[in-house]
Amino acid sequence: MVVGIHTDPHKGFTKMLERYETILDFNNIEHIRLDVNKPDFWEKVKKIDLFVFHYYGTERQIMMAQTILPIIEDVLGIPCYPNPKMCWLYDDKVREYYFLSQHDLPAIPSWIFWDKTEALNWLRDAKLPVVFKLSGGAGSVNVVLVKNKLYAKRLINKMFGTGIISGHLPGFASLKWRNLLTKEHLKKLGGKIKRRLRGEQGNPFEQRHRNYILFQKFLPNEIDSRIHVFGNRAFGDVRFVRPNDFRASGSGRFTSDPDRIDRRCINIAFDISKKFGFTSMAFDFLYNENNEPLISEMSYTQPDDGVWMYPGFWDDQLNWHKGHFWPQYMVMKDMLNITDLKQPAMEAKMDPHWIDVK
Repeated sequence: MVVGIHTDPHKGFTKMLERYETILDFNNIEHIRLDVNKPDFWEKVKKIDLFVFHYYGTERQIMMAQTILPIIEDVLGIPCYPNPKMCWLYDDKVREYYFLSQHDLPAIPSWIFWDKTEALNWLRDAKLPVVFKLSGGAGSVNVVLVKNKLYAKRLINKMFGTGIISGHLPGFASLKWRNLLTKEHLKKLGGKIKRRLRGEQGNPFEQRHRNYILFQKFLPNEIDSRIHVFGNRAFGDVRFVRPNDFRASGSGRFTSDPDRIDRRCINIAFDISKKFGFTSMAFDFLYNENNEPLISEMSYTQPDDGVWMYPGFWDDQLNWHKGHFWPQYMVMKDMLNITDLKQPAMEAKMDPHWIDVK
């Protein structure tokens, strides 16, 4: 049995990928490192039993994954993590909404247009506020509340014109840089940095979005609920919105107290993951006017130390199991079908920006 692990295209072999190796070494399972840029990549792939390309949402990584994963799994017959369906959905909110709505799953109502005229026609009678989202992005960086038609029209014109770079919505500072946009800070910064902070310039790894637009119904909530399913295990937390804001994703304020987690969300997450064969999938839930949970977004991955932080998981019968588990361990245990796979001790620490609200 040999596991092939693909390197990170931007950062090489990261700590997150090394944890796969630590787990495999601890259980005496052979593994090799792979890189699609190398001339012997495909020959090496044909000799492995499992292919792992654990990637995050930069444009290059997504393009690579969506290109090679279907070939490796569907043509060569080698199981992949993530599998092609998980890869197809990842970091694309347009695809996620189409997928959920056409399977009659509980998704937040959304309006997606591929034509500028149709978007402007919809806007004439649209009930505001609505939430504008770029298809990709994490931590709410590409999400804004649209309160008036003038700004909505500006977004439509921009999306069907020059487009919008991820993290640089017109008229809104990136959440990461917002507190730097004071006059005092700007006086000290060079012109290139000022243009970057104002959303006029991005780095080469940030995607430019154009020729579509996505609006989502605004559901005023003080929290959202995230449920991450790995096989027969569901982990969950409640995330609180930022002060004077409407977004919870990326706020860093959360609680993973099991008593605070909505069991309805757990059941929905289990049902979807089982039905569609997701090895892992995280679901973010908001609540409508009738207090019914609806899915806002979904993602096959989240930071691995964030998963380890959870105090335990529920099985599909909603029995609670206490303990800390690395996502790499659960993925290997399920995909290799080794029930007695052992988890080694590995260093972990909570992000200093996270606040566990007890």
